Amino acid sequence: MRILGIDPGLNITGYAVLDWAGRKAGLCEAGVVRGRAKGSITARVAEIHDGVADVIAALKPEVMAVEELYSHYDRPKTAILMGHARGVICLAAAQAGIPVVHYSATQVKKITTGSGHASKQQVQRAIQRELGLPEPPDPPDVADALAIALCHCYLKDVPQTLHT
Repeated sequence: MRILGIDPGLNITGYAVLDWAGRKAGLCEAGVVRGRAKGSITARVAEIHDGVADVIAALKPEVMAVEELYSHYDRPKTAILMGHARGVICLAAAQAGIPVVHYSATQVKKITTGSGHASKQQVQRAIQRELGLPEPPDPPDVADALAIALCHCYLKDVPQTLHT
């Protein structure tokens, strides 16, 4: 099974494609889709959509795993802006006919590191170890996308009601 993991962002969206065979994950490709740091929200989400659509077309994943929105009460506008990015990412998947599953950041961290409150560096090291990479994936957005894809690999056969 080929899984596309996505760490949504307006400036940097991390993506990772893993091939899952048996109980082993193999790295196909990982990278980032960059939006313009400046510019209209319309142009930025269009770039994200087009970049993710290109990844889907080139690598042909069977499923997309995306990090759920997290909002902090001090920064509600951030959650609204991230919703735009997640929306166009899900649209790209829908246009390609791929199912989308959603995982919370704490669930992804708990599955990949053992702690739902792991730091970015802990996630990077856990992914490096799990995939046998020579170095931790960088930037952290790529490590997060890899962690999201791995989380789906580990949970794909668990009934959806247990994904909490």
